[in-house]
Amino acid sequence: MNLLQQSRKTNLFIILGSIFLTNAILAEIIGVKIFSGEKTLGFEPVNWTFFGEHVLDFNLTAGAVIWPVVFITTDIINEYFGKKGVRKISFITAGLIAYVFVVISIVTVLVPADFWLDVNSQTPTGEGFDINYAFNTIFRQGLGIIIGSLTAFLLGQLIDVFVFQKLRAVTGPKMIWLRATGSTLVSQFFDSFVVLGIAFYVFGNWSISQIIAVGLINYFYKFTVAILLTPLLYVGHGLIDRYLGKELAENMAKEASMDRSFL
Repeated sequence: MNLLQQSRKTNLFIILGSIFLTNAILAEIIGVKIFSGEKTLGFEPVNWTFFGEHVLDFNLTAGAVIWPVVFITTDIINEYFGKKGVRKISFITAGLIAYVFVVISIVTVLVPADFWLDVNSQTPTGEGFDINYAFNTIFRQGLGIIIGSLTAFLLGQLIDVFVFQKLRAVTGPKMIWLRATGSTLVSQFFDSFVVLGIAFYVFGNWSISQIIAVGLINYFYKFTVAILLTPLLYVGHGLIDRYLGKELAENMAKEASMDRSFL
C-alpha cells in the first residue's frame, strides 16, 4: 500500500468514525424528548391496546430520528475495516457518551447566575418560567437510563458486527443489502428491549408486558427504517469506492472479511 492509499484509508476511518461518534452522542442527548410519530405526520394516534392494559401509539424518542445514520455507518465501517474497526469506534463512543453524562451531571448542580434567571424568567406569552429547572430536567437523565442506554448500545454494536461478518462469510462481496439489513435487524431487536428492560424494569417500575409492548413499537420503527435506508447504503459504498479506487476498496473489503483490517 503506497502513501496515498494509506492516507485515503486513514481519512476514511476518521470521517466515518466522526459521523458515527457525533450521531451516537447527539442521539443520546436529544433522546430525552418523546415525540408522536402519528401527529408529526398529521395523523391521529392509533391507540392500539396491547395485553389488554397498555394503549400504544407510535411515540418515539427524538434520538431515533438519527440512529439510522449510526446503523448505516456501522455497516460501512464493518465493510471496510472489519469487526476490529467497529469495536474500536464503539468502545471509544461509549466512553465519550459516559463522559458527556458525567459533565452534564456536574454542570446541572452549578448555581445559576441571578441575571440569567431574570432574563429568562418569562415565556413569550408572559407566563413564569424557571429556565434552570428546564435545563436540568432536559439534560439530566436517571442512572437507569444511562446504564441501560450504554449497555444496549455496546451490546447492539457487538451483535451487529458478529451477524454482519457471519452473513458476509456466506454471501461474499455480493448482497450488501442482506448483511447490512440483516445485522441491523438482529442487533436492534436486542437493543430495543435491553435499554427498556434495564432503565424501566430493573431501575423502574414497568411491567414485563409494558416493556414488550413499547419495545415492539421501537423495534418496528427501526425495522422499517433499516429497510428504507438500504439504497443509501449502496450510495455510500459507491462514493467510498470512487474515493478509494477499485483496487484499494477491494483489498480493504477482503482484509475486513478475514478480520485482518485496521489502520
